[in-house]
Amino acid sequence: MTTLAACTPAQDVAATPQTGATALATECRVPADDNWRLAASPDDRTRLRTYRDAWTDALAMVRARGQGGVVAEAGVLLEPDRALGTDPVPPTGTYQCRTIKLGIRDEGRPATTTLPAAPCTVRRDGDVLRLAQGQGAQRINGTLYPDTSARGVFLGTLALTDEPTPLRYGQDNLRDMVGLVERVADRRWRIVLPRPALESTLDVVEVTPGN
Repeated sequence: MTTLAACTPAQDVAATPQTGATALATECRVPADDNWRLAASPDDRTRLRTYRDAWTDALAMVRARGQGGVVAEAGVLLEPDRALGTDPVPPTGTYQCRTIKLGIRDEGRPATTTLPAAPCTVRRDGDVLRLAQGQGAQRINGTLYPDTSARGVFLGTLALTDEPTPLRYGQDNLRDMVGLVERVADRRWRIVLPRPALESTLDVVEVTPGN
């Protein structure tokens, strides 16, 4: 039986380019085994297996509401078949994470929302890498698992607003997040999160080197 450890402060400190201030990132641990299938819930395995349906639904909804220009402007970042086939997981370091939310769960919301980029870090923990986002109204924290030569898998949780510590993975299925990790350009990655429980149909997190 796999035991889930508690969320803990990460050792990496990310600098905010605009202010020079630092933010202590907090990461939510899942088991440091390199097989994500041993840690993922059945619901998350289903979400990952059907990610392309979520992507298709989200893009159709965005375009139907006249916001296709956002997709066109983002280019390869939001195109399902434009990932490169090598080095799918970002190496250790300091990054900027920017989330684009596509599709809606509740009427009255825009079909696409882009959250401001915020500092995030990637650090090694045994055979896996931990990603921690320390700032922002919605922050992902979790583990980057190896999968194939073309993709990795993210497994973690979503923290909101001023919550100091993310929930443990598996503690609240409304906060659990699963996604594909892919490289789309030189030193540019994305984490594709299908059917998050809140707000959107698909979230795409752009990961680029921080300053």
